Amino acid sequence: MEPQNRLDLFEPGDQTALVCLDVPEVQRIVVDQLTALGYKIHTGFFVEDILLKLRAHIYDVVVVAEHFNAADVETNPILAEAVHTPAEQRRRQFIAVIGSSFVTNDEMEAFRHSVDLVVGLADVVNLRPVVRRGLRRAQEFYAPFHEAEKVADAA
Repeated sequence: MEPQNRLDLFEPGDQTALVCLDVPEVQRIVVDQLTALGYKIHTGFFVEDILLKLRAHIYDVVVVAEHFNAADVETNPILAEAVHTPAEQRRRQFIAVIGSSFVTNDEMEAFRHSVDLVVGLADVVNLRPVVRRGLRRAQEFYAPFHEAEKVADAA
């Protein structure tokens, strides 16, 4: 089974996701789970293509395979690009890494890799509630900051 290339058309106000997985079965499951959450999705197979997409659009959710394109999580160029975006953009993105070496929701591991969520490969079938819960936690965490930004902009 070949990975499917998906390039939904985005409209202003759409929830958007970039899925960077090179195992077709896992990609299909993740795309189905994010589609059920109402996300419009882009996928990519090549590092250059994905990096271009990351620079061209601010995605709400970015899902990256731990070993995408045979890279380690520490040397993954997609993860490095997503994590090192400007702070204003990064605060509005939710980055999840999926891999066999992770325990789902391990906050220290997520912190170690500067991402919002790590997901074990065995838990991909339950990605929808895991992402929903992670997004809610991120929104609650940044709510005071975003409120302070609004107050500062109004002044």
